Amino acid sequence: MATSTNNLIQSVCDIARQAGEDILVIYQRDFAVQTKADESPLTEADLAAHKRIVAGLKALTPDIPILSEEDANISWQERQQWQKFWLVDPLDGTKEFIKKNGEFTVNIALIENNQPVLGVVFAPVLDKMYFADDEGAFLTSSAGTRKLNVVTPAAGEVIKVVGSRSHPSPDLAEYLTRFEQHEMVPVGSSLKFCMVAEGLAHTYPRLGPTMNWDTGAGHCVAEKAGAKVRQLDGSPLRYNHQESLLNPYFEVV
Repeated sequence: MATSTNNLIQSVCDIARQAGEDILVIYQRDFAVQTKADESPLTEADLAAHKRIVAGLKALTPDIPILSEEDANISWQERQQWQKFWLVDPLDGTKEFIKKNGEFTVNIALIENNQPVLGVVFAPVLDKMYFADDEGAFLTSSAGTRKLNVVTPAAGEVIKVVGSRSHPSPDLAEYLTRFEQHEMVPVGSSLKFCMVAEGLAHTYPRLGPTMNWDTGAGHCVAEKAGAKVRQLDGSPLRYNHQESLLNPYFEVV
């Protein structure tokens, strides 16, 4: 699957695929939906994928700590000691999962010195495995494995802007005024990063709330494909650099 000579990323891709298979078993039958304290939905698929990934990563790299959306109550006092850690969203796009539109992903990133250095995004229904490290960004699908590169729009070309399907933002309209012509491409989950990496969209502005685990893996895939992932003031998007795990607004260009 992974053409990278890095055995670590091959192993992480395998873990993500196993978690995706666990998710699909639940996806194909009826399932209960709970509501978390922050009003976001939670299903047994989130928890099954979390358990699979944590067990896999602990076996793979016992000394590297793990921060997962489903186990995020780790104190800042402990987290600020971390130079390197795994950042996991076991099921990104739970709303897409519940709607059964297929646009949800398994996300695993390795963060080092506040930046993602390895990222894996697996879309189980689409059977697309995006992965990235120092060798670049790649996509494995039924068509095989290929390297990903962002596409720069030609002069006068309609700018394809990928945005959230489930979380529309009132600030987006103002952002879009910078483009003479644009076309919105609505997509769920971290697939938005992957759309830019794959050259299917030119930009992804996120002008709404996201958490560190929502973005780490997709950030790595887009960046290694040649995109810039930055805050609106141009500074880099950073991870685990403060007590809050809420991301600022950012753009992928």
